[in-house]
Amino acid sequence: MSDQLFDADDGANTPLTPAEREGLIPTYITTRAELNEAEQENIGEAIQWAFARKRAGAVDVNMLTALHRRMLRRVWRWAGQFRTTERNIGLSPRQIEVALHQLLGDVRYWIEHATYPPDEIAVRFHHRLVAIHPFPNGNGRHARLAADLLIVQLGGARFTWGRENLVEPAATRAAYVQALRSADQHDIQPMLAFARS
Repeated sequence: MSDQLFDADDGANTPLTPAEREGLIPTYITTRAELNEAEQENIGEAIQWAFARKRAGAVDVNMLTALHRRMLRRVWRWAGQFRTTERNIGLSPRQIEVALHQLLGDVRYWIEHATYPPDEIAVRFHHRLVAIHPFPNGNGRHARLAADLLIVQLGGARFTWGRENLVEPAATRAAYVQALRSADQHDIQPMLAFARS
């Protein structure tokens, strides 16, 4: 299953720089397209693993790191490890673990007290997980899969994440980014709509 939000990469045939290849396990990968293919194959295996588990709960730090590790373990040496460097998006590396525990505590509270409908709980979880940006790469894909696990745990169906628009991956990615920006401004409705589109 292809991830439209990741495949919308205009530079797919662009060679990876030495810095971009740091931590890469397969030595044959030299372009963005080869990297995308290897990652997507690994993610497909992770999806099967995650949904086959008897207790596929996403509201646990150990599960979140195990999920990331499963998603990228054949491609990146750092799979499942929190990032240690600053990025232009996300929290400082020193804040990641505390922020994750706060997020997971909030999600457990929302579930226990039915603070929001199930879709909204999962989408708010996704948005905050992306904002924390705990890993060096793969955060959006990881957060979408974690939200899918959570909504299924809550009795709902997996999200489609814009897959209705299979013709225009760039437009799908733009809609996703815009929905995240709206959520940053405390308007969750575009993200809710996008998750089910």
